[in-house]
Amino acid sequence: RRVIAVDPRGMGDSERPATGYDLATVAADIHAFAAGLGLLDNGPIDVAGHDVGAWIGYAYAADWPGDVRRLAMMDALVPGFSSPRTDLSPEEANLRAWHFGFNRLDDLPETLIAGRERAFLTWLFRAKAVKPWAIGPDDIAEYARQLAAPGAIRAATRYYQEAFSADGVAANRARSVRPLAMPVLALGAERGVGRGLVEAMTQLATHAEGGVIADCGHYMPEESPDEVSAALIRFFDHAAKQKP
Repeated sequence: RRVIAVDPRGMGDSERPATGYDLATVAADIHAFAAGLGLLDNGPIDVAGHDVGAWIGYAYAADWPGDVRRLAMMDALVPGFSSPRTDLSPEEANLRAWHFGFNRLDDLPETLIAGRERAFLTWLFRAKAVKPWAIGPDDIAEYARQLAAPGAIRAATRYYQEAFSADGVAANRARSVRPLAMPVLALGAERGVGRGLVEAMTQLATHAEGGVIADCGHYMPEESPDEVSAALIRFFDHAAKQKP
């Protein structure tokens, strides 16, 4: 397989414009990227997304259904459709979800995090992971470098502000009127969203499957790479085998 890992606008080393973090715009970015590289020349492609990438993946599959053969989503709340877990202790629930409200605040995240990116990310990875050693000091240093770039914190928080705004929730609910026709794999982490993602996608797709990766925190690709890779290969290979 040819695998391309995309940094959407505002993420990694991609440009960080002041606007355009609504999911419709970012989904259109991904469509233009795929079309520009000729990835769609031979038909639809397989798409996988984690966290905010799962939000983008859903919007991309809904807005550009002809682009996507199969969609895999990992450990995310779907804006407008998912609710935080109610089976966790109050302390753990707060550790897992406090940043949703924080990231929707104007300016305060930039004020508090700027210059402290490494400390912030170290705490965040430790708090939300079951296997914190899976994300080492060199990884954190690279993420901190990216987050310290001008406009990076603002861009990261804009995704939350846009997705959970009244307009963002309305846009996702409008997408839900037409359930996704392509197969969807929804994987939650045992100490992340659990079964919440597959339950949400059952409402949003005509065929959704998936479940929970055991002994895993939110950072599924890093914490459980073998399990995640096996699930993605099995799911996507089914599509390849069915291709005429």
